[in-house]
Amino acid sequence: MEHVPPPAEELALLDRELARLDARRTQLLHRRAWLLTVVRPPAAPPPFPPPGVRRQAAPFAWGPPPRTAPAASVSGARGAQNVLLVLGGLLLAVAAIAFTLLSWGEMGIAGRSAVLAAVTAGALAAPAALLRRGLSSTAEALAAPALVLTVLDAYALHAVALPGADGAGYAAAASVVLASLWAAYGLWLGRLRVPLPAAVTAAQLPLVLWAWSAGAPAVVFGWALLVTAAADAVVAARCGGLAVRVTAWSWAAVTGAVALLIGLAASLSADGVLSAAGPAALLLAGAVAVAAAGWRAPTEWAVAGGAVAGAAAVAAVGGMPRAAVPWSWAVVVYLLCAAALSAVERLRAVPRPVVRGALGASAAVAAGAVLLVLPVVAAALLALPAGVWSGAPEGVREALGASVPWGDVAPAPVVLVVVAALLGARYAARPRTAGPVPGWWAAAGAGSLGLGWAAVPVLLAVSDAPYAVAVAVEVAVVAGLLAVAARRAPDGPMWTALGCAVAGAVGAGLLALPSEPATYAVSGALVVLFGWTAAVSRVVAVRSLAAVASVLCALVVAVAAGVSLEWSAPRAALVVLVVPAVTVAAGLRSGPPALPLAVSLSLEGAGAFGALVALGMSVADAPFLALVLASCGVLAATTALRPERRPGAGYLAAGLFVAAAWVRLAASGVPDVEAYTLPVSVAACAVGFLRSRTDPALSSWAAYGPGTALTLVPSLVVAWGDTQWPRPLLLGVAALAVTLLGAARRLQAPLVLGGSVLALDALHELAPQVAQVFAALPRWAFPALAGLLLLAVGATYEQRLRDARRVRRSLGRMR
Repeated sequence: MEHVPPPAEELALLDRELARLDARRTQLLHRRAWLLTVVRPPAAPPPFPPPGVRRQAAPFAWGPPPRTAPAASVSGARGAQNVLLVLGGLLLAVAAIAFTLLSWGEMGIAGRSAVLAAVTAGALAAPAALLRRGLSSTAEALAAPALVLTVLDAYALHAVALPGADGAGYAAAASVVLASLWAAYGLWLGRLRVPLPAAVTAAQLPLVLWAWSAGAPAVVFGWALLVTAAADAVVAARCGGLAVRVTAWSWAAVTGAVALLIGLAASLSADGVLSAAGPAALLLAGAVAVAAAGWRAPTEWAVAGGAVAGAAAVAAVGGMPRAAVPWSWAVVVYLLCAAALSAVERLRAVPRPVVRGALGASAAVAAGAVLLVLPVVAAALLALPAGVWSGAPEGVREALGASVPWGDVAPAPVVLVVVAALLGARYAARPRTAGPVPGWWAAAGAGSLGLGWAAVPVLLAVSDAPYAVAVAVEVAVVAGLLAVAARRAPDGPMWTALGCAVAGAVGAGLLALPSEPATYAVSGALVVLFGWTAAVSRVVAVRSLAAVASVLCALVVAVAAGVSLEWSAPRAALVVLVVPAVTVAAGLRSGPPALPLAVSLSLEGAGAFGALVALGMSVADAPFLALVLASCGVLAATTALRPERRPGAGYLAAGLFVAAAWVRLAASGVPDVEAYTLPVSVAACAVGFLRSRTDPALSSWAAYGPGTALTLVPSLVVAWGDTQWPRPLLLGVAALAVTLLGAARRLQAPLVLGGSVLALDALHELAPQVAQVFAALPRWAFPALAGLLLLAVGATYEQRLRDARRVRRSLGRMR
């Protein structure tokens, strides 16, 4: 009989057989694909696959792998060949140097000349022969030692034939000859990459070395470097080789930068107009050369060239008048030259990238000038007066103090006004479109407004204006800025006006501190101005910030009123509380025109800060602190009349009232803790009772737990350490009453809290007697009692378990 396997085993056999068949079929397909590649070569793949189609890798085929090893071996061989050639060239150069320095003196004149001529001629002729045979790498490796040999020939010629010649002059002539020879050699053997860049490098030395040999001044060195840089730029523009262009442009940048730095240093150190003329001509020529180099350069390089040319032109034109004015006015001279440079924008023949670079240089000079005078602006705005309410000074400088030598900073307002005018003209020339102002134009408008505002206090300080005039002018400037901020749509000038108005208000307030009437006048005016801005502006952020500033200025008035009344700080806190009261009243406005939410929150936040100031002022006097806390609680309760403020303000009011009561009790010397906790517990339980009437599902822990625990727990803590009997007795009676009330009303929180406190209180009272009983018993009684207790619990375990479950169910049914 034929054996038939079970179905599961037969299925496994079939799966294994099918897998072997699939593997065999794949193997045969791969073999067939390889045979096809041997019979007919595959067609070349398209250079670019169609869009969305990924080029697939060729399938694995049996047979020899693709023949890529020879290419790899060729590449490796070339790398090894280059290493060997470089090492050989270095060794030849070292040998030539050693021969010249060490063995030169042992040979006669004829021998020396013959050796040098033969070695140099052979080294220079070998690359030509190697190039004809196609050995370009070997020719390149021999060309570098050949060039080094020519340098050694020049050195040897000076040491033997011309020992008395000037070293710098001979080096200049030798560098000219070597540069010419190397250039001719590189042009003759055009396939070599070393000679032409080496010729460009050697050409950097002749003019500088001739200036050195002649003992020329620094300006002549600058001219030599500038001419060299111009020649490098011409070579870079006319030559076609990449190595030559890169070398020439690199040397042009280095030598040109050094030339301009020499001219700038000489211009700054000149002590007269005539001595500044030479550096000015050098800088101006450098500016022309750099601008010409960037004329046809790519965009990025043209912008950089225009920036360098613009900076050099400003230094050149401003160097001569700078030498004729004091150093403090030098920044104004350069700033005016930078302002004149902005006229290059109207020259249509100049490429736009170069114009952008020149304008960038002009802006950089203006920004640097502003940065130099910013400390003067800060001193004029934020200088603290010598004395508060010490009397109105005669001038602004007396009010600001002698922290800044105001006579030496006279150019500061000129700088601010000039830059503000330039930015204002730029903003006025903006394109008139219907949409918002583009970013650069908006920044120009904002900068013009800010710098113009900053010039006012600096000008008042520099001119030592009368004190009353200075205070009035600063307040008027704040009013103008707030008018701009209130009437404009949200943009850069609007935010700048608002920020400058806030900073100007701080400066005006500090300036008014020496005089009591000025303090009241300035603070009151600022309250009105910021309040008006908060009322008329259509931007919510402006209204919010103006409302906060108005409240802060009102706080200054309130504090000043308390000081004028000669009240102590705790008494003056009551005057300060008037400001938070006004903010609360303003927040209650619900009819039209109602305050937006953000403005209302800002107003209430500023009022809360005023309340904190009042609390801080009254901390030293406990009765006044209690009064201030109670007043703050009234304000918080008034705020809680608004439905959207009710949760937070209501809790805050309750906390403030409790804190006020506790501070008052502590100030009265009340030591009993129940006097502090019992009123709060009664109020909390009353609130819980009212909430449970409206919400029957409310848990007793939420309704009565906090109020009950607030009195029972602190009293238990105090009673635990009390040695007298009245407090524990009264606490036990109160805990028993709470427990019975919880059981009668089926309230879980009073039952658990009252029972727990009652048990702990009874334990405290019975502890001495229990301790005496245990002390009288013999020691063996304790294990016996423990054993009896365990036997009793074990015998009635099931009953006790049912009792515990019944108690748990009873408690669970309570609220």
